[in-house]
Amino acid sequence: MPLYHAPMRVEHKLTEREALWGTTMHGHRTDGVEVAHQDSAAAVEAGAALEREAREAAEAASLRPGATLSVGAGQRMVEEAADRTRTCFERDRDRILHASAFRRLAGKTQVFVFPDDHQRTRMTHALEVAQVARSVSWALGLNVPLTEAIALGHDCGHGPGGHASEDALSPYIEGGFDHAEWGADVTLRPLNLCEETLDGIRNHSWSRPAPATAEGEVVSWADRVAYVCHDFEDAVTAGVVRAGDLPDQVREFCGTTRRMQLAGFIGAMIAATERTGRIGMTSEGAAALSAFRSFNYEKIYLRPASRGQADRVVAVLQALVEYLSADLTRLPPRLLVDDSEAGVRHAAVAWVAGMTDRYAIKAAREWLDFDSDALPRGIDAPG
Repeated sequence: MPLYHAPMRVEHKLTEREALWGTTMHGHRTDGVEVAHQDSAAAVEAGAALEREAREAAEAASLRPGATLSVGAGQRMVEEAADRTRTCFERDRDRILHASAFRRLAGKTQVFVFPDDHQRTRMTHALEVAQVARSVSWALGLNVPLTEAIALGHDCGHGPGGHASEDALSPYIEGGFDHAEWGADVTLRPLNLCEETLDGIRNHSWSRPAPATAEGEVVSWADRVAYVCHDFEDAVTAGVVRAGDLPDQVREFCGTTRRMQLAGFIGAMIAATERTGRIGMTSEGAAALSAFRSFNYEKIYLRPASRGQADRVVAVLQALVEYLSADLTRLPPRLLVDDSEAGVRHAAVAWVAGMTDRYAIKAAREWLDFDSDALPRGIDAPG
C-alpha cells in the first residue's frame, strides 16, 4: 500500500530549492523497502544484524591484553538491559554526543572568550582529543568506543570562561570545583554511564589519580597533546605569538605546524607503548611536550590579557552564584537536590557551571545590570 503524504500548504511561492527539497518527503520503494535515492544501488548480503554478543567476542579475540572489554549492559549505577547491537561503551559514546552538556561545549571558552570562526571552543577541543585518542587506541589494540566516550565527555563539567570558572566556583563547593570531578559526578550523572567511562572522565586531569583503564590513560595524554597544539595554532592565528617563537627543542622534535606536531606526539606515544607496554610517551617526545606546554603557559595562558579576562570571568560567575543562591525560587526545580543552604548553593553552581559564555554574560547584564566595561571581551566580539 503506498504511503500517504499530505499536500504541503504554503503561503508564498516556493523557490526552486524549496520545491526540489519538498519532493524528497519520502524515498523510493523497491524490493519491499524504501530507499533514499531513486538510483540507489547500494546493497549488502541479506542476513541477521551483527549481534552485540558477537561483537564482544570479536573484541575479546582482537584487542590487546590489558584493553578494557565490553560486557553486556556495562557496570552502571542503575542497572539496564543490554542493547541488541551496540556495546555498552558505544552506548555511552552515543549518550554523550546527544547530551545537552556536550552541545553547550560549543558555546564555552577553550582559550579565547567569544572565539571567532576559526578558533577552538570546548566542543572542537573535545572532538580533537577524541581524534588523537582514537588514533592511539586503534594502533595499540585498545577499546576505541570507550576511548571516544571518555574523550568526548572529558570536559563536559567545564563552566563558562575556561579554567577561570574553577577559580570562580571553588569557594561554593566543599573541596573546591574541579571540572573533571564535576563532569563525571554531577553533569553527566543523569546519563547513567558505565563506571569505566566515568572514571576516565573524572581522572583525565594529570593532577587527579590515574584512570583505572588503559583507555583512560590514553585520553589523559591525548587531552594534553591536543590542547597544546591547537591552542598554539589559535594563538598564532590571533597574532598573540608567532610560529617561529617556539623553543628550539619543540621545533626540532615536531616542527611548527599542528599536523606535524600531532604526528610527532602520537608517534611518540605509540612507540613508547610498543616498547614498554606502558601508556606514555618517549622521553624525547615528553620533553618536547613539556617545553611546548611551558611556552603556552607563559606566552598564551598567563599573558596579562588572559589574566585580565580571567579576573572578569571570576567576578561575573561569582556574582551570578550569589544572586541565584539568595532566592531558591530563581532556580530550576530540577537542579534543587534539597532546599537547605548547601542544596541551594549547589543548585546555583550547577546552573552557572552549565551556562555558555554568552548566556552567562547576558544573565549578568539582565539580572545584575553589569557594566559592559566589567565584562569579559572577545578579540573581535563585544563583551
